[in-house]
Amino acid sequence: MPGFELFGESEKSQVQDVLDTGVLMRYGFDGMRNNHWKALELEEALTKRMDTKFAQLVSSGTAALTVALASAGIGAGDEVIMPTFTFVASFESILAIGAVPILVDVDDTLTLDPVAVENAITQKTKVVMPVHMCGSMADLSALKAICDKHNLLLLEDACQAIGGSFEGKPLGSYGDIGCFSFDYVKTITCGEGGAIITNSEKFKTNADHYSDHGHDHVGNNRGAETHPFLGYNFRISELHAAVGCAQIERLDNFLSIQEKNYSVIKNALSTLSNITFRRVPTGGVENYSFISFFLPTAELAKSAHTALGEAGVDACFYWFDNNWHYYKKWEHLTSKRSLGKLPQEVVNQLPDYSKSDFSKSDAWIGRTISCLIKLSWTEEQVADRATKMKEVLSKFKDV
Repeated sequence: MPGFELFGESEKSQVQDVLDTGVLMRYGFDGMRNNHWKALELEEALTKRMDTKFAQLVSSGTAALTVALASAGIGAGDEVIMPTFTFVASFESILAIGAVPILVDVDDTLTLDPVAVENAITQKTKVVMPVHMCGSMADLSALKAICDKHNLLLLEDACQAIGGSFEGKPLGSYGDIGCFSFDYVKTITCGEGGAIITNSEKFKTNADHYSDHGHDHVGNNRGAETHPFLGYNFRISELHAAVGCAQIERLDNFLSIQEKNYSVIKNALSTLSNITFRRVPTGGVENYSFISFFLPTAELAKSAHTALGEAGVDACFYWFDNNWHYYKKWEHLTSKRSLGKLPQEVVNQLPDYSKSDFSKSDAWIGRTISCLIKLSWTEEQVADRATKMKEVLSKFKDV
């Protein structure tokens, strides 16, 4: 998800504004900063682009998930439903506040299976967290209906899907609260950073306070601010926000490039009888950062992935064996390994995932290959890549 591929003069100019003032912190030092407030500027740009009332910048996508949960009052013993296919930050953020991650199966969207979600709900369930992996979304209408039925919070992890949409709404804005990551390898980047978007003034206020040690940010004397509740330090710096100010203005251009390159490859692979593509829910528009497809069997998918690499087709992922993104390699979660003692609620409530049956997820992820869509490819490079992929993948047919 390489926004970093097209760094240019706009990013340099925004960063230079900050360096010229010498004020790298987003709060305070009003007289020194020459009226440059990059974090506030980026938050305003996000609310406009994502069509929400509020945005709160934080230090990472992981921080965004953590702050979002805390801002909604989620805490010790509360259960958060999340998919088996995601980044480890999903369960890290849940555990960080003492809540309990409840893993459930994914379906052919490669995201939460609504049937599995409903079956996992207990009296302790408070949140459903769909993760829009690899640029495409969960079946949000079905998940929203479940959340409405059971009075649950719908928290969208859109860290890998900024710019996509569902039923005309930007991803992240469909649920109660949405999260983005702006790390170095996301569609747009701050270098490090993240954001929360919401239409809830309560969630915004809580996020603003919680991400800065509980400061209430009233008045212009930071030392005199009160602290309505405990918080932590999840602030973004002005330097990181400055990069984001330039990148958010380029988002739609990045998306158009990704869609163009994605379409060339998909059109080539669509002619293969042994390839099917992940399902995009009706009403959904991807951000085209990955093209994800299924081979007939897991064995063929694994072999095809190896063959793609040997043919020089880089940036393709076989998630089934990936220790960051699929539950099978999350031994530290399964064994509850932590530097300090875990909250007793987590110890008592966390399922024994070493015995869990996620065969439905295995059936989809085991057959999946996802290939990154780069911005920097020339037309010739895209065409060559599509030809190579088609040639390699055509050999892996079920017999």
